[in-house]
Amino acid sequence: MRIAYLDCPAGIAGDMTLAALIDAGASADTIRRGIQSLGLKGVRLHIDKVMRGGFRAVHVRVEHPEQHAHRHLSDITQLITDADGLTDTQKTIALNIFAAIAEAEATVHGTTPDRIHFHEVGAIDSIVDVVGVAIGFDLLKIDEIICSPVPTGCGTVRIAHGECAVPTPGTAELLKGVPLAQVDIAAELTTPTGAAIVKSLVDRFSAAVPAMTIESIGHGAGTRDLKERANILRLLVGTGGSPAGSDQVWLLETSLDDVSGELIGYAKEMLLERGALDVYTTAIQMKKNRPGVLLSVLCSQEKLDEIETILFQETGTFGLRKQLVQRSVRFRDEMGLDSDWGEIKGKVGWREGEPALFKPEFESCARIAREQRIPLRDVYRAVELWFRQAQEDGQFDDEEHGHDHDHSHDHSHDHDHDHSHDCDHDHDHSHDHGHDHDHGHDCGHDHDHDR
Repeated sequence: MRIAYLDCPAGIAGDMTLAALIDAGASADTIRRGIQSLGLKGVRLHIDKVMRGGFRAVHVRVEHPEQHAHRHLSDITQLITDADGLTDTQKTIALNIFAAIAEAEATVHGTTPDRIHFHEVGAIDSIVDVVGVAIGFDLLKIDEIICSPVPTGCGTVRIAHGECAVPTPGTAELLKGVPLAQVDIAAELTTPTGAAIVKSLVDRFSAAVPAMTIESIGHGAGTRDLKERANILRLLVGTGGSPAGSDQVWLLETSLDDVSGELIGYAKEMLLERGALDVYTTAIQMKKNRPGVLLSVLCSQEKLDEIETILFQETGTFGLRKQLVQRSVRFRDEMGLDSDWGEIKGKVGWREGEPALFKPEFESCARIAREQRIPLRDVYRAVELWFRQAQEDGQFDDEEHGHDHDHSHDHSHDHDHDHSHDCDHDHDHSHDHGHDHDHGHDCGHDHDHDR
């Protein structure tokens, strides 16, 4: 399995990601040809070697003519879809990133993705960055993208809607569910495009470099030199990993010796209803020879705050222990198995190179056991035999359920939008990101932004 690890000590932006991909071995010529196929006149991608904080890195700079038109998401979608120099995978990756940006901006502005429009200068830069990133990851044949916790920076930046705190509203919306790192640097370290790349492409997060054999390393530079640290995004590319799927979840634990079984049982039910992945108890011996219960909960990053609140409210505990743990899981999917007793609902799970397994739902099997007046264990045995027979008959193809690592995540959207919408928001991506825009002429503006 080919792994890409995004190490983001100074945040992440679109141009930094593109530069890191090129430095890690993605063909600059192929990326340029793909960008040229978009048909954007006067657009050129400059690639330079620079120093940031005493370290060598690659910096990309987009040169384009000054333009004042606006593009909607549907316009950008059409532009990418019509580009004959992009593969289907590259188009899908790019469209998913733009869809994530549009959805976040629509949420922030209380509208819909098709009504959001982008300032032309920002749109050209974003298009080049996003399409280049899509090509780069595809060229490197990455199966899994892992990312470190993401710093946003602090302070304020001025955007089209006035002075905004870092992270800006759109960036913050994109970073929901993403582990953040506290870095007290008064700058916008993570841009909307960078946040969208993380949101759309990253499979899991890890503060430590994953187990891998490194093949290449790319360093993508932001434009500004930061006093506090090198303004560089590091990309490690290599092989490793488990054939099983893996992710990271939070483990929360509290020791209880003054709570009744009824209250613990109620808390477990509520935790599962609110999205906990698993809840279990363990008998333990506490201080003063008191028998107690260790209540353990597994949950995702998105559910962490809510799960913590439930634990404090329902148990009255004075403290929790929590840690981020990595787990290996089978890839899985919902399915219904045809049987002589009707459809049996369940989940099919698989690991690469191993036959699939089917785990029927308890309720489906219990219903059949009651209806047929047979032992429940006989139902489970029959279901296992039927599933094996279905595999032998070719009704279930393991390869159809193989894990797809093309990173075209499920962000399905209808991009066939009507361009006649009355757009209420002029979304300007001209945040102070530390990136230079070279328009090929003196337009009287000093731009300094990372995208």
